[in-house]
Amino acid sequence: MPRPRPARLQHIAGIGVDRMGATADACGQDLLRLENLDVDLPPDEMAVARTREAAALDADNSYLPFVGQVPLREAVARHVSRASGVDYSGARNCVISAGGLAGILNVLLATIEVGDEVIVTDPTYAGLINRVRLAGGTPRFVPFRFTPGGQWRLDREALEGAVGTKTRAMLLMSPAMPCGGMLEEADWSAVASLCRKHDLLLILDAAMERLVFDGRRLIHPAGLPGMAERTITVGSSAKELRMIGWRVGWIVAPEALMPDLVAVSLANVVVPVGIAQEAVAVALERSRETMASYVAELQARRDVMMKELAGLPFGAPAGGWSMLLRVCDYGIDGATLAQRLLQQRVCATAMDGWGETHGPQYIRFVFSNEPVARLEGLGKRVRAALGV
Repeated sequence: MPRPRPARLQHIAGIGVDRMGATADACGQDLLRLENLDVDLPPDEMAVARTREAAALDADNSYLPFVGQVPLREAVARHVSRASGVDYSGARNCVISAGGLAGILNVLLATIEVGDEVIVTDPTYAGLINRVRLAGGTPRFVPFRFTPGGQWRLDREALEGAVGTKTRAMLLMSPAMPCGGMLEEADWSAVASLCRKHDLLLILDAAMERLVFDGRRLIHPAGLPGMAERTITVGSSAKELRMIGWRVGWIVAPEALMPDLVAVSLANVVVPVGIAQEAVAVALERSRETMASYVAELQARRDVMMKELAGLPFGAPAGGWSMLLRVCDYGIDGATLAQRLLQQRVCATAMDGWGETHGPQYIRFVFSNEPVARLEGLGKRVRAALGV
């Protein structure tokens, strides 16, 4: 007899990316790899050099410090202080995690009770939804409004209506993954007002906060009135620094919350990769100089995707790495189109489990891993798969 599945896994769903990636790897063809949040642009060469150096140093081959190496914690505190206008300290407000998603799970475990509701946008990365559930929480979905060919807009009325007696926190990301929707000033004002009114925590997934297009301004909600004491920022080396394999993230929070955050961190992974941490500190400090050219390249890829898919019902991303196409307009779901696209040598992931309002009826195209020249011609392949 098979053992029963633990109750905490009852609603944990797969994310589809691993299956599509394995299919692409095994097919032996030159596919457009649009299925996975990966990047073909190399990390900062100085960070790579620092990683090589650290691999031979005894001090970096260590569990200590459990909360993360001092240079990285100080660099992170400076980084989040600059973004938010809040004075953070590496010693008092920061703990390093084994990647951003590990940081998200640690924060949820340290702040919510079983049965608490956590507000997320719709669509939202399935990995975030799964972590809310794994921590015992219930995701409460607030949809973005979708306009074919236009930008995603947060439904602020739905946001206000989503707050109930069991709501404990909001888990938000801007630009959001996977749609690239961005919270504007009025959106953050509404979020802050609700957090203050209902005594909610705001867990900010800042993994892509600087990957924004068309000259948009970064707004960090911790700097809004009354939000410094209730905002927890979780960042990562993966997306903004292009250091996915380093698996380094960070949590920056009010000092009063740090004991519980540290306790969970020590009970979970203990410490991320030692040889990676100073390299991430180097890349993070230098990113103020290196970020502009990187964002420009991502925007160029976004623009060619929009040109290729012109006339089809896609949502224009304001930032990030990916774009969604609504395929239910053609009488199919995202999973069906994903299989058809393989015949056109395109690998993409359906959105099953990524939302309630915006889920299986969409497919996601990741443009961070393919250059402009290879993205040209995508529209013809997509239309062939759609039969239009």
